[in-house]
Amino acid sequence: MTRAPTLPQDPEWLATTLRHAQRGDLIAVHDLLDAITPYVQRLCGPFALQDAADATQETLIVVLRRLGQLREPAALFGWVRVIAVREAVRVARQTSRAIPAELTDVPAPGDPMLAADIRDVLDRLSPEHRAVLMLRDVEGLDGQTASEHLGVPTGTVRSRLFRARHSFRAAWQADAARHPDAIRDRRGDGSDVADR
Repeated sequence: MTRAPTLPQDPEWLATTLRHAQRGDLIAVHDLLDAITPYVQRLCGPFALQDAADATQETLIVVLRRLGQLREPAALFGWVRVIAVREAVRVARQTSRAIPAELTDVPAPGDPMLAADIRDVLDRLSPEHRAVLMLRDVEGLDGQTASEHLGVPTGTVRSRLFRARHSFRAAWQADAARHPDAIRDRRGDGSDVADR
């Protein structure tokens, strides 16, 4: 078994490595885990927040246990994504973050980066709402695919998405109303200079 090339998503390398791993080749299992772990970490982070490492570990355990069930190597990353989303939501539910923080308790702005502010609002949503927002609005999945990933009916995805967007928008607007100077500073349009 050769080591992973620069791009571990190379279909030929991936298919060979997967087949060897399914036959019990420990080096291939290691190489496969090296290839998918960063992807799993990226998926679990937004769903499980501070428990992302636990969700990543749980996902990798399930992947290893079910590796023999995967028949098509080209489907590996989609198959892993389904497992990662379900495990991350499950881990998030088991922690204290399963009860969302009050959206009216917006922390004082100190970080001018928009991404950090968005992350802050996302962190205060329930795991189910974070999951559906990430799958639909960040990953760009359609409702049917998101429902398959989450293991819930399509109607549930639609209602959760509606509530999640509503909650996100309300928290974002409340933050903007409380701290208009921070919002103006974020734009970087120089309007804050005129106020000095």
